[in-house]
Amino acid sequence: MSKRRVVITAVLAGQSQSEVARTYGVSQGWVSKLMARYRAEGEAAFEARSRRPITSPTATPEATVELIVRLRKQLAESGLDAGAETIDWHLRHRHQVVVSRATINRVLVRHGAVTPEPSKRPRSSYIRFQAEQPNQTWQSDFTHYRLTRSDGSPGADVEVITWLDDHSRYLLHVSAHARITGPIVVTTFTETAATHGYPASTLTDNGMVYTTRFSNGLATGRHSRNGFETLLRDLDIVQKNSRPNHPTTCGKVERVQQTFKKWLRVQDPQPATIAELQALLDLFVQLYNHQRPHRSLPQRATPATIYNARPKAAPSTDRSAENHYRVRADKIDASGCVTLRVNGRLHHIGIGRTHARTHVLLMIEDLAVRIIDAATGAARTGHRPHPRLPRHRQTTRPHTPKKVKAEPTTAGSTYSDVLRHHIGRPRGTRTHNQEIKSLLLCPLS
Repeated sequence: MSKRRVVITAVLAGQSQSEVARTYGVSQGWVSKLMARYRAEGEAAFEARSRRPITSPTATPEATVELIVRLRKQLAESGLDAGAETIDWHLRHRHQVVVSRATINRVLVRHGAVTPEPSKRPRSSYIRFQAEQPNQTWQSDFTHYRLTRSDGSPGADVEVITWLDDHSRYLLHVSAHARITGPIVVTTFTETAATHGYPASTLTDNGMVYTTRFSNGLATGRHSRNGFETLLRDLDIVQKNSRPNHPTTCGKVERVQQTFKKWLRVQDPQPATIAELQALLDLFVQLYNHQRPHRSLPQRATPATIYNARPKAAPSTDRSAENHYRVRADKIDASGCVTLRVNGRLHHIGIGRTHARTHVLLMIEDLAVRIIDAATGAARTGHRPHPRLPRHRQTTRPHTPKKVKAEPTTAGSTYSDVLRHHIGRPRGTRTHNQEIKSLLLCPLS
């Protein structure tokens, strides 16, 4: 029971106002005003009146409040960010209305448009970093999206790869595929670089399509670079990878994936094929790069504005001295060959059926390979390596010559520069993935 009700009840019971004031420790004037209000309003006097002023000249106009709520609803239904900062950008640039971010947030809370998330980690706890120039760092990742059949049931699960400029958040490339593989990563990277130029560095997670540094062969000496790692090394592009279990390192590309998946879910109809999904992704890229304000960029500019505002960075680190050393134990198979994985592709090196089932060691330095007998350790002292491959890029399909039957060999002979694999020698200039630089074989007798 409130004190107001107790005081009014005591006065109505016959006690004087002064006696009630002394009993309950209140002023006699307050008791007198309370009884006057009771006689005028009845039981409403039991509760305190609102202290809100009758007029508020500085209050946000009702039309602005309605505009804020309407923008929130429109942006949310479109699958776009609808926070206070985004609404503020739309108010300033499209409606010429200036309202503080705190005011917008209070309006949204008052209308029940904000879901509290008290357990969410505060943004101030993260260590923020950003490249100084466009093309200084590209981030990449891929995510999943499920297609929808014509009857509305869930369809196939496809994967979407993204290349994002770290400095401007400019979406350089977004494409959908049935599955993301190593060759797709290389292809999308080279296509993007053909349009925007090569970056100085890349930043990805530790997926096997990006790096094999955590593959099981690393501890045994059988670890080999995949095609993407080899390509970056040849282009003098610095490759950076996040630490395991630290997804926030690649948070920029993770966040844009969250944004376009949220946008895709509200599209009607939902894509039923990869081609339909790609058409929606192309539309989103145009919207994201040129129309949507980005809250992490200065003045909430669009990514395209920031990407084109500064000179582009380019590869500037010489990685030619970063040789890749491997030692692998193998056994020559029944056909007289051993296999070696280079750039993510398996090559067959013909040695001769005379040495079938012989245990050998493969000592590999980049594209130079030396094979020695594991039992005798016999080593060749002289060798004639092939000249280093040219460092330009070529995307034409290599010419595959007719297969030539290998000549038989005899025990104890010396083999040098013998190479057989599934990729034939191309006409004209040879590319990195079409030939091993040098193969040095030791006598197996």
